[in-house]
Amino acid sequence: METPQRIALDRTARILTVHWQDGRVDEFSDATLRANCPCSACRRIRLQGGTIVAPDDVAVFGIQPMGYGIQLVFSDGHAQGIYPWAYLDALAPRASASHA
Repeated sequence: METPQRIALDRTARILTVHWQDGRVDEFSDATLRANCPCSACRRIRLQGGTIVAPDDVAVFGIQPMGYGIQLVFSDGHAQGIYPWAYLDALAPRASASHA
């Protein structure tokens, strides 16, 4: 999986933008990222049929590089999820249409 060329966080719009090496650009709302957190606690909730409800005003406060992805720190205190590049790629809105 390719790594991004650049990651930008728009704190006002609450949007994380990933600029991939191949020129693709994906935008993720902070609420979407929080609702799809890949940490073990959030995964367990989803595997048990539940959903993670993230308020619209949740914000990414910090981004920690992890080599194979990024760890996000959210305004609700949640900071366990590491988002691998492949996970972000699959989470992108265009993923279902262009990766079929």
